[in-house]
Amino acid sequence: MSILVNDQTRVLVQGITGRDGSFHAKSMRADGTNIVGGVTPGKGGTDVEGMPVYNSVKECMDATDANCAVIFVPAKFAMAAVRESTDAGMPLVICITEGVPVNEMIDMYAYTREKGVTLIGPNCPGLISPGQCKVGIMPAKIHQEGNIGVISRSGTLTYEVVYSLSCANMGQSTCVGIGGDPIVGTGYIDLLERFEADPGTDGVVLIGEIGGDEEENAAAYIAKHMKKPVVAFICGRTAPPGKRMGHAGAIISGGKGTPEAKIAAFNAAGVDVADLPDEIPGMLQSKLNN
Repeated sequence: MSILVNDQTRVLVQGITGRDGSFHAKSMRADGTNIVGGVTPGKGGTDVEGMPVYNSVKECMDATDANCAVIFVPAKFAMAAVRESTDAGMPLVICITEGVPVNEMIDMYAYTREKGVTLIGPNCPGLISPGQCKVGIMPAKIHQEGNIGVISRSGTLTYEVVYSLSCANMGQSTCVGIGGDPIVGTGYIDLLERFEADPGTDGVVLIGEIGGDEEENAAAYIAKHMKKPVVAFICGRTAPPGKRMGHAGAIISGGKGTPEAKIAAFNAAGVDVADLPDEIPGMLQSKLNN
């Protein structure tokens, strides 16, 4: 099985006529995703290589029964796009756009939660349930179907870990890139809860990075609630003091968010932490065998 998306997911693309939206809409469709349409205000009635374009999310949902929206619009319009999907009753929204102002995301975090909408991102690669549905920009060819869940703050590091898992014949149920901004719609704990409840997921890989306290909070949750094995990796462990990493959320402040604190929290929760990404398959297999 999988979480969030599957072969019944019907995806609409906000910003489908733009450079990124059109490119990735075609890529998602080529990878087996059911792209039912797209939205660009003022361009309704046209199409992108056979994918119909509508003027609004509501119009697209009424015509296609879309149940997932993915957003490829510039940062200054991204939160308006999320709000439009939320107000239209879309249950799942994935915002790929980076550069969203934090103050705008704070408001949208509260708004989507209030409306019961699951928001992934912003500044994320999306998610994929291999063999069923890809929403976003993940390279489908490195994934394979299986029973390992993956949650990550880092896009490209996700690909490296997934490649290692696939080479070890450890396929994935669902891989979710939550995004590297200080405020994201869905965090580790929400997804750990879903993976714990998913009968098609046997183990979880959690990829974190320096900055913030989300990994420490996840470790506390794992210790209390997770029966399935979890293996972690923390990137940025060799970052020079005072240097800022690329993600806006990767900021160490007031002594919090250090790699040492995160690793200690995971170890205390019984979560093994890999030194290198290619160590993850072996560590996870060992836990699954016990």
